[in-house]
Parts: sequence; structure tokens; C-alpha cells
Amino acid sequence: MRLLNEADIPFRQIVADIEEREDLHPDPFRLAVILAEMKAKAVSDQTDADEVILGCDTIVVLKGEILGKPESPEHAFTILSKLVGNRHTVCSAVALRSPTGNVSSAYELTDVIFKFIAPEDLRKYIASGEPLDKAGAYGIQRRGGFLVDRYMGNVDNVIGLPMTLLNRLAGELELA
Repeated sequence: MRLLNEADIPFRQIVADIEEREDLHPDPFRLAVILAEMKAKAVSDQTDADEVILGCDTIVVLKGEILGKPESPEHAFTILSKLVGNRHTVCSAVALRSPTGNVSSAYELTDVIFKFIAPEDLRKYIASGEPLDKAGAYGIQRRGGFLVDRYMGNVDNVIGLPMTLLNRLAGELELA
């Protein structure tokens, strides 16, 4: 939402009620696209006839393993402990759905390397509550930025909405 506000793109948020299952596709990057498309479709009956729908999904992948949203603070600790000192890939997928049902979708990848962080610092971060609703149990745009040593790619992608990709897809979307 922050990135859309910063870009002065008017929007309203509708949370899609879908089951985000990892078994929909074996390729985690294609899975992110499928979930973004499902989210866009799931809210289509709640939008006005002239609205373009944006569906997004972000997946964190470490050595082939999808690290989703944590189910508890202890699960967040497990996820973050795996990421500490390692390189992982953040995949954000975007799906735009026109009022006529046409869909334009794709994903973007960014590699992120975490610093070595002491377990007590991970627990303090988890106690803030921030990681509990985020893929990979962190948000680079807020407190979680302290975890990151460096990233290769677009930071907007790690935040969850790659704006360059969104602009490209908007140009490709057939509205008629």
C-alpha cells in the first residue's frame, strides 16, 4: 500500500479470501504468479465495472524451500534463524485483471543476504509483532531492515510490489 500511495496511484484494498497453498505448483516462482492471479480473480465480484484489479503475492525461497508467513512467534524464530547469514530469493508476483477479465501477470526476483544476528536480537524483533504477517518473517521497509546485509535487485520487490514490473504490466494489459 505504501508504494501505491507514494506513486499517487488511487486504490482501495480488498483482501482476497483464498487458501494460499504451496502445492499448486512445484516451481515457487510460478506459484507466486498463480496466487497473485487467484487473488485478483477472487475479488473481481467486489469491484466496480471500470476498475483494474491488482493481485500480488510474495514468496521467500531459501535453497529451494518456501519460507511462508510464520504461524507463531516460535515459527518466526525458526524461519529467521534459517535466513541468518544466508542468501535467499524474494519473488513478488503481480497480476493485473482488466474489467473485461484479461490478465497480465509476471514475477520479479531479488536476492537478499542476511547479516549474522544474535538469537536474542531475533527474539526482540519478533516481539515487535512485525514479522508475524510477512513472507520470510521480515519486512525490509521497517524494523526488519536491520537483518539485511545487502540485496541484489529491486528493493520494491522485497517490500512486496515491484513498481517497474507493475508499470510494464499496466502497459501490456488489454482493457477491451
